[in-house]
Amino acid sequence: MASVPGDRALRVDPAPVNDYDGLAEAYSAENEISLNNAYYERPATLALAGEVTGRRILDAGCGSGPLFAALRDRGAVVSGIDASAAMLEQARRRLGADADLQVADLADPLPYPDDSFDDVIASLVLHYLQDWEPTLAELRRVLRTDGRLIASVNHPLADYCVQRFAGRRPDYFETYSSTEEWTMGGHTTQMNFWNRPLHAMTDAFTAAGFRISVISEPQPVPAARELFPDDFHLLATAPSFLFFVLQAG
Repeated sequence: MASVPGDRALRVDPAPVNDYDGLAEAYSAENEISLNNAYYERPATLALAGEVTGRRILDAGCGSGPLFAALRDRGAVVSGIDASAAMLEQARRRLGADADLQVADLADPLPYPDDSFDDVIASLVLHYLQDWEPTLAELRRVLRTDGRLIASVNHPLADYCVQRFAGRRPDYFETYSSTEEWTMGGHTTQMNFWNRPLHAMTDAFTAAGFRISVISEPQPVPAARELFPDDFHLLATAPSFLFFVLQAG
């Protein structure tokens, strides 16, 4: 699960980096209180999920577990996977030793049988992947028929505007790589993302057997206005993330 920290410098670089192990503790702390995560992305995802009591949910890319915890508190039966062992250690501290957590990379086959889940939530993770086809096929496989994939990703126009403001001229219609330098807790690392146009996202979803139910560009929660007076207006008028609810056919 990604955030958008304020201390960053962006450049185009295809190197697959993403050292969440090194950032785990500091990232977990920031995720708890940041505007983008705590007051924007996570509330929007939970609102799209709606009533989840008794539903089996896979938190795909669960990070340190804040969304897992919120879904569990709402009565869901939750499993979590993440590629970072250090992030899962943070999640175990939050969720307890009995939480169903596994190290797994979304680029690889998932460690679950067919039709295991009512919902899969992929919160700010798909934009780390160059090729969505095998990942979406696996997410569809582990969902029951009429199950839901709820996904949030970096907004393609936000990515494009950041590139333009940095003096570059990317082609919006291409799928291209960009790298951000993140500094948290005194640790600096490079984070690599794959930016793709909206039509490439929707084409990938439908090719994988999903029906698009909702495309959402939500607002940050009202409480953020006083907590983040310098940043609230920009986020409320220029979305950072794009959200989808997809039905498994």
